[in-house]
Amino acid sequence: MATGNDRRAKVLVLDADRDRATSLSQRLSFLNYEPIIVDPASSGYADEIAVVVGAVDEELRGIADRLRDEQPGLPFLCLDQGATLANGPNWTLDLPLKRAQLERLLGRAERYQGRERRHRITGTSHPIRSVRRLIEQVADFDTNVLITGQSGTGKELVARTIHDLSERADKPFVPINCGAIPKDLLESELFGHEKGAFTGAISARTGRFELAEGGTLFLDEIGEMSLDMQVKLLRVLQERTFERIGSNKLKDCNVRIIAATHVDLPKAVENGDFREDLYYRLNVFPIEMPPLYRRVSDLPQLLDELLIAQTGEDKGQLRVSPEVVRALASYRWPGNIRELSNLVERLVILKPEGTIELDDLPAKYLDADPAPVAEMNSVTEALQMTEANLKEHLQSLEQELIGQAMEASGGVVAKAARMLSMQRTTLVEKIGKYQLG
Repeated sequence: MATGNDRRAKVLVLDADRDRATSLSQRLSFLNYEPIIVDPASSGYADEIAVVVGAVDEELRGIADRLRDEQPGLPFLCLDQGATLANGPNWTLDLPLKRAQLERLLGRAERYQGRERRHRITGTSHPIRSVRRLIEQVADFDTNVLITGQSGTGKELVARTIHDLSERADKPFVPINCGAIPKDLLESELFGHEKGAFTGAISARTGRFELAEGGTLFLDEIGEMSLDMQVKLLRVLQERTFERIGSNKLKDCNVRIIAATHVDLPKAVENGDFREDLYYRLNVFPIEMPPLYRRVSDLPQLLDELLIAQTGEDKGQLRVSPEVVRALASYRWPGNIRELSNLVERLVILKPEGTIELDDLPAKYLDADPAPVAEMNSVTEALQMTEANLKEHLQSLEQELIGQAMEASGGVVAKAARMLSMQRTTLVEKIGKYQLG
């Protein structure tokens, strides 16, 4: 719920049903938010934490599109699934409206402001949109999450984003790499120890479970944990209590567990290297981070963000040529985002300004065999074409998709725009451009 300070958080109400809009506003006021019913004749909305979207006509749909353009990270709380927009956060409100769910999603929206940008998962590819949806669905629950994927794909970023969008966001996020700590020391790292518990324990030590109390414990590379430690971890997950080494005093444990691994855990279970009961205890809500070769359409955005991170907000000092983007799109990226980040850091050092050309790339990015066509999306294929063919290919594909959407929607532009995840005004322009009307 919004805090009781002088400035209440503003929430827009976008609903063609005026009676329901009024009722929603009353509920929001009761929850100590400042409701603003959207008036099609007005403009200049700003500083909202969320938009509650009900039934929308074409005029209100245009307003929703404009809001999303102006504030891409603004959460939409949708009473009608048909009112959702493809880009940006869309969270569903069930009907009849439940106060607990409304409070929970509004609270998440307040936490979302600023946090999503700090730990943004970059990209608009289908695999990344799917990951974002899963994060938004699980964030408010204390469910155990298992994040899988190759090394360097950004599994810790997913874990931090889940934490930051959860009700535990103001509590600690404590990561530990289970594969980087010797197995003889991992128990002490996790649970802590008392003074004199073993040779060298000259003082008491607080473990990661205690440090994460009330927050989130991120167990990275859980697949590297020894079998005896798996047993001890399983007990904590089952009983929600633990003991420091050298103590017989039980400590309560209020910690959310998010685990990650690049190991094929089902195969490890089959081989006897990972406990089946622990696997099912952790794998309540799985999220798979895609390798970079499966999301190469995100490369331009990723390069842009990595260049900004290296050179500052003045990204115009250094650019990447289209030929370089095409070359990178056909590379397999065994090191994933981590490898891309290292490459950008190297390029910035070697060429601090101007345009990065093919000659600036290390040879392995030019001479490598391209990823199999089956593993590449249409954007990858397009990037391997010449500039002229690329433009022609994309225009032809766009015309075909628009034609199919218009046919499927019975000629209703607003419905076709939703099917294409496109703004209605943009679709109208393209229909005129391609003379499809």
